[in-house]
Amino acid sequence: MKTLFDPEVVAELKSRLDRLTPASERQWGSMDAAQMLAHCSLSMGWASAQTTPRRAWLGYLLGGVAKRRVLSDQPMPRNMPTDKGLVAKQSLDFDRERERLTGSIDRFAAAGPDQYKTHPHSFFGPMPPREWAILSYKHLDHHLRQF
Repeated sequence: MKTLFDPEVVAELKSRLDRLTPASERQWGSMDAAQMLAHCSLSMGWASAQTTPRRAWLGYLLGGVAKRRVLSDQPMPRNMPTDKGLVAKQSLDFDRERERLTGSIDRFAAAGPDQYKTHPHSFFGPMPPREWAILSYKHLDHHLRQF
């Protein structure tokens, strides 16, 4: 399973980010490339516990089952629902957002699993660092496949 704590995986993601352009066309969804980068940066804030949103009530009921499915070997499906706190609707500077996301990835990877404690995802519930690193990779991969 790929994880953001693996330097080769981080290098692969950064290479894919470098190939992205402001004119890259989405294959699904409604975000443009800059909005997607901002969305991914916000989600990296969750992974690194810079932001810890409240747990959604539905997550208490379905979060554990959904987490096992999302953390499986299968890629994330298209058009999954997202938390409103991770949605970027305004026009954004593509280069600035790509730099911000790259920095977020680098900081998360460099800190390593020992720097993070188990903290909850707003839907999936408590997640140890390794699960955050897997989920973050899968989320980034999902959006890079989107473009």
